[in-house]
Amino acid sequence: MARRKLTGARKFALLAAAMTLAAWQPAQAQEAEPANWPQIASPDALTDAETEAMITRLIARMSLEEKIGQMIQADIASIVPEDLRRYPLGSVLAGGSSAPLGKPDRSPGRDWADTAMAFERVAMEQRQGHVAIPLLFGVDAVHGNNNIVGATLFPHNIGLGAARDPDLIRRIGLATAREAAAAGVNWTFAPTVAVPQDDRWGRTYEGYSEDPAIVRAYAGEMTRGLQGEPGEGTIQDGYIAGSAKHFLGDGGTTGGIDQGDNAATEQELVDIHAAGYPPAIEAGIMSIMASFNSWRGRKMHGNESLLTDVLKERMGFDGFVVGDWNGHAQIEGCTATDCPQTFIAGLDMAMAPDSWKGLFDTNLAHARAGTIPMERVDDAVRRILRVKAGLGLFDAARPWTNRDGVIGSAEHRAIAREAVRKSLVLLKNDGVLPLKADANLLVAGPAADDIGLQSGGWTLSWQGDGNTNADFPNGQSIFSGIQEAVSAAGGSATLSTDGSFTRRPDAAIVVFGEEPYAEMRGDVRTLEFQAGDKQALALLQTLKAQGIPTVSVFLSGRPLWVNPELNRSDAFVAAWLPGSEGGGIADVLIADAEGAPRHDFTGRLSFSWPKTAGQFTLNAGDADYDPLFPLGYGLSYASPGSVPQLAEVAGVDASLANTSLFFARGRVPAPFAWEEGSAAARSPVDGPQTQEGAVRLSWPAGTEATARIAGPDLDLTRETNAKVLLQIEYRVAQPASGPVTMSLGSGTIDASALFGAAGEWRTVRVPLECFAAAGTDVASVSSPFALTASGPLIVDIADLRLATDPEGAFCPLEP
Repeated sequence: MARRKLTGARKFALLAAAMTLAAWQPAQAQEAEPANWPQIASPDALTDAETEAMITRLIARMSLEEKIGQMIQADIASIVPEDLRRYPLGSVLAGGSSAPLGKPDRSPGRDWADTAMAFERVAMEQRQGHVAIPLLFGVDAVHGNNNIVGATLFPHNIGLGAARDPDLIRRIGLATAREAAAAGVNWTFAPTVAVPQDDRWGRTYEGYSEDPAIVRAYAGEMTRGLQGEPGEGTIQDGYIAGSAKHFLGDGGTTGGIDQGDNAATEQELVDIHAAGYPPAIEAGIMSIMASFNSWRGRKMHGNESLLTDVLKERMGFDGFVVGDWNGHAQIEGCTATDCPQTFIAGLDMAMAPDSWKGLFDTNLAHARAGTIPMERVDDAVRRILRVKAGLGLFDAARPWTNRDGVIGSAEHRAIAREAVRKSLVLLKNDGVLPLKADANLLVAGPAADDIGLQSGGWTLSWQGDGNTNADFPNGQSIFSGIQEAVSAAGGSATLSTDGSFTRRPDAAIVVFGEEPYAEMRGDVRTLEFQAGDKQALALLQTLKAQGIPTVSVFLSGRPLWVNPELNRSDAFVAAWLPGSEGGGIADVLIADAEGAPRHDFTGRLSFSWPKTAGQFTLNAGDADYDPLFPLGYGLSYASPGSVPQLAEVAGVDASLANTSLFFARGRVPAPFAWEEGSAAARSPVDGPQTQEGAVRLSWPAGTEATARIAGPDLDLTRETNAKVLLQIEYRVAQPASGPVTMSLGSGTIDASALFGAAGEWRTVRVPLECFAAAGTDVASVSSPFALTASGPLIVDIADLRLATDPEGAFCPLEP
């Protein structure tokens, strides 16, 4: 069934009425006229008559259960292939930290292909009463096929935006598609076409730019790279389905809060936040993901006027709309397992990672009762089958699956290295760059030899944490690339994380930046870098005091206030999150044998750089636009410039930055503190090698006491829903002889099993869900940690924070 056509005054009237009803809020005035939404001339790549006829025949054979199954997607952490015999789902996904069947999360492509094929075999079984329909297997391949050990990792989108090279984007899309297809994956939740307007947002690095024009220029090219030309790319040719996301307005939430509310006018939605969708649709994008955020108080997963009337009708989108991770549960009146409203609004496939079984049952009941009209069910199924047909999934041949030499190929790594070179933005150079190839260089800083840190979030795990260089067999660290470059010319490079040396270097390269993060945990309250822990600044200060020319290579997922670090650097490079090919940094920093640049800096800021830590919404064109470095800024060897001494007053309370780190390096960082009173005795003690200190908590015999960390109220609702954990790194020096409890807020669990025997340092993670089940009001947590015991007990704590890695999880409430 081709999409319903509306013309002239009727389309205009229905659009205006729908937009007004959906957006109206009593406290806000609405525009008198509807916004000028683009009406796209669809290429109809997925809607040829032969395909539509085949889909019509297929739908006629399908049972209602099979139709409902097509509309639901489960995560492989919560489903096994055999489940598909009872629940004929249309898709599975591997979330950011989900592992292939029977294997660890960090696994090579063959393990992922085996998993994909195991699900596919059951879906395609010839069974009585079953219509065999191939599965979509989706992953967040957002900077390469980043779930796969050995894959090529490209710079995150913020760096690609600085490159200003649409052709490069298309080639990256194709390389990503090939490496995904080789691992059995046929669908990626990319490209992200958000236009971030508040740099506090933790997904800023997933956006190409604050400038809609850059996003517009890239969206179609990435789509063509992933999917091929409209109507031509199939899985047999090494292409996969894309998913433009997140529709709509995710980059403009108030306060930069992930999953928050966007209060923009309707025309601002069109001009800014929808900029990437028309070119993606014109390029044949097969799916579009609904956003977690609200627009003027209404959740996008339930916004019929935008999902149906605008996206499908006005903009002519013929593919299907997929939800985000249990995003339907956030609609008023819905739960994760019961939400007819989202399908009525226009969602075609719900991402129900761990709620799929309950949602299947309720959807089936709603369809039988007519709550979800059969016309809507058939339309959703048609759209999904249309994509499967267009992608070639009904053809059994999958020549790219397990094809040797694709994942991490030399060709793809060369593209990634080129992307690194082109993404670098030179903010300052007082004549120290390029560095001589035969120089004696000191390479310092915590990120100098860490491929995980340089790759950032969405890298092998959801938040990008827990990675080591061993997890990147085809990758190269920044230090390794520098060492390779200078060694070839008779120079030397010495790695020293803390900047110490025995032989005085000719120059130093200091590599530092943000720790990896992804959605939600990446949200910040100030743009000051290392607001509470100025380790990088101290290192730069030490080198400057010794008169050593110093180059800073700054890794970040957003522009940050780094005036103190800039002042103590002779050159400063914004390297963003370059991915697995650290050698691309050396290509630009290190000269050739004659002292000439091997490559010049060509990157230009795709985000404005703040003058103070409080310039959260700093976007070109604003009436009060006053950046340190404007959109489009970037020095080069051919066009040098100077940066004067900068003011070092941040303008924002540094403690606002911390919402998840409660104890580290021997201290409690602000705004948290040890609560005085009936606390156990505290004293400093040596921690493990990865820490600079720990604290010893002592309960004398016969003494009952509590060691508690207190601070401002935290709202951990999102974190609890996202299965975030309280992580404690500790060692028992003297075991407890009685009960021990651990608390987060008002919820208390029995932790006696954790402190009953002396031993070595260990890391334990307690799900926030566990504390919630024990009584914690996760919307108001004033004490993120408390330990209560009766002595004797001696325990050393080295680190205490919120984390996402579920390994070592402990919850005594679980069966």
